[in-house]
Amino acid sequence: MRPATFRRLLNLWPPFLFNSIRVQELAEDWSEARVVLRLRPWNRNYVRTQFGGNLFAMTDPFWMLLAMHRLGTDYYVWDKAGAIDFVAPGREDVYASFHLTEALVDELRAAAASGDKVLRWFDTEVTTADGEVIARVRKQLYVRLKPGARQPAP
Repeated sequence: MRPATFRRLLNLWPPFLFNSIRVQELAEDWSEARVVLRLRPWNRNYVRTQFGGNLFAMTDPFWMLLAMHRLGTDYYVWDKAGAIDFVAPGREDVYASFHLTEALVDELRAAAASGDKVLRWFDTEVTTADGEVIARVRKQLYVRLKPGARQPAP
C-alpha cells in the first residue's frame, strides 16, 4: 500500500479519528512521519490539558511502521516497550516527528544479520508549534531476521 493511502486510512482509524490525532505526513519512502494532536473539548483531561493517553497514542505506532516498511518483509518488527515522560502541560495542539535514517536502517540490518533479536530504543519529543517540549516518548522495537530470509547485499 502506498504511504499516502496508508496515511489517509490511519486518519480514519477510530483511535486517531475520535481523539483528534492526524497524520500530517508519511514520506513516500517510509523514512518520515509527522503527527498532530489537536486540543479539543472532548480530548482534554480534568485540568483542561492534553490527555496523557493521547500524547502516547499519537506516537505509538510510528517507529514500528517506519521500520517494518524500511526493512521489508524479511524481518519481524514489533513494539516491545514504551515509556513517556510528561514535561509540561499541553495547553494547545502538539506535534511529533519521526525520522528513520538510512544509517539507522543499515544498523538494524547489521545487528539482525545473525538471526538474533535486536532491541533498539527510539526517542520522540512531543512539542508545541513553538517547539516547547510537552513530553518525551521512548519506544523499544524488537527486530529479527526471519528464519530462511537472506540479508540484502550491501
